[in-house]
Amino acid sequence: MVAHVATVAYLGLEAKPVDVQVQVAAGAFSFLIVGLPDKAVRESRDRVQSAFAALGLALPPKRITVNLAPADLEKAGSHYDLPIALGLLAALGIVDPEQLGHYVAVGELSLDGRLAPSPGVLLAALHAASEGLGLICPAAQGAEAAWLAAANGGLEVVAAPDLGALVAHLRGSRVLPAPEPAPVPVSTFTGPDLADIKGQELPKRALEIAAAGGHNLLMCGPPGAGKSMLAASLPGILPELSAAEALEVAMIASIAGALEGGAIPRARPFRAPHHSASMPALVGGGARARPGEVSLAHLGVLFLDELPEFPRAVLDSLRQPLERGLVEVARAEAHVTYPARVQLVAAMNPCRCGHLDDAALACARAPKCSADYQARLSGPLLDRIDLYVEVRAVSAADLSLPPPAEGSREVAARVRAARARQEARYNGAGPRTNAEADGAVLEAAFAASEEARRLLHQAADRLRLSARSFHRVMRVARTIADLAGSARVEREHVAEALSYRRQPPQN
Repeated sequence: MVAHVATVAYLGLEAKPVDVQVQVAAGAFSFLIVGLPDKAVRESRDRVQSAFAALGLALPPKRITVNLAPADLEKAGSHYDLPIALGLLAALGIVDPEQLGHYVAVGELSLDGRLAPSPGVLLAALHAASEGLGLICPAAQGAEAAWLAAANGGLEVVAAPDLGALVAHLRGSRVLPAPEPAPVPVSTFTGPDLADIKGQELPKRALEIAAAGGHNLLMCGPPGAGKSMLAASLPGILPELSAAEALEVAMIASIAGALEGGAIPRARPFRAPHHSASMPALVGGGARARPGEVSLAHLGVLFLDELPEFPRAVLDSLRQPLERGLVEVARAEAHVTYPARVQLVAAMNPCRCGHLDDAALACARAPKCSADYQARLSGPLLDRIDLYVEVRAVSAADLSLPPPAEGSREVAARVRAARARQEARYNGAGPRTNAEADGAVLEAAFAASEEARRLLHQAADRLRLSARSFHRVMRVARTIADLAGSARVEREHVAEALSYRRQPPQN
């Protein structure tokens, strides 16, 4: 007898259907898995045998063949354990093979028969819903799949704690309750408030513009000036994700196994990898082409502190994601594309010692050390920075000032209003924010006065702006106008946008 169970193979954010075929035939006992399985899949036979023993079931002394079709698609991961076990149960006549044909099954088996979580259940649920099938998954991930089931009423989710409970459910002796979607986590931002940051009015203004338009920001200043604190306060002024955006972010987190408790967060991601991060860690890759930090920060913030300390090759690998909003991970066995529409926020010292502007503290190599240090950043990478701002050291007089009148709450209100204007302007035409606008869409959105256009062209000639920099000034000016509630981009908006185009000196 041959039993069939549907499961999925994950290639980035795609779920490819895999037919698990189990045959129990006469012959000496053997347990063979074929169809390009990796080590984790080959080890499934040991986990399945142990789980069956925990249920009190003994495998028959026959030849057992498990075929994972199509054979040319490499199968990787432990989420094939459950469909292999179900196919074997069907081939032995313990559960109905016809019934299993209406489900996609995903899950890892423990040696005692419990179902352990495995990455990608949300993608499996999406695939099952698109095929009109139900989903069988571990109980720990039932809430994750139930969130999609609530949005797609036709999806049946069976979330079982162990193989025994699942068999009882399929045989009708003990029906498992339908899982409930996890409540949406309440956004409880615990980072610094802008009211806690004294002085630094110009960097705070740049931070507000960056948040309002989704622009990339680079802060340069001495140690202790507050660059990291400014960056950490950014999530407190960003608007929450919409339902569609939350699903995009959750899909990436599900593939990475980082969707805790099945809850779909509405807060924007904030990722801050250390400068020792490797290229696969930052842009994605590894043996299974997993998403990197730039994809885990999709629709949120990627904060790179001590920017020149990152290896230059790693930083240059960000050029494509910053420009196109996606990252392509090419491996011999897989070619995967992940979304990576991120807002890059970076911080750096002006030189290695950090005290270039303080003669009493600067090293003996100043100012050459500054040129050498900042030359670690390539021109094409800096060209993708929308806002560059110098963060000055805070004096004792600044620290003695009373708290500023405005904090994160007031700034966040302006940011939400500016984002609402952008949403109404683009109305699903492609861009979500001004930072994403391009081509004819950007030209239509710019809507500048004659004086503003004249200033922009004069500055482009004088500052020798590249085409990319020219368009980034247009986007920033549009955001500044949105913050001011102006339908038209005026000269002062362009002037302020140009003031943020200063770049650190290079050799």
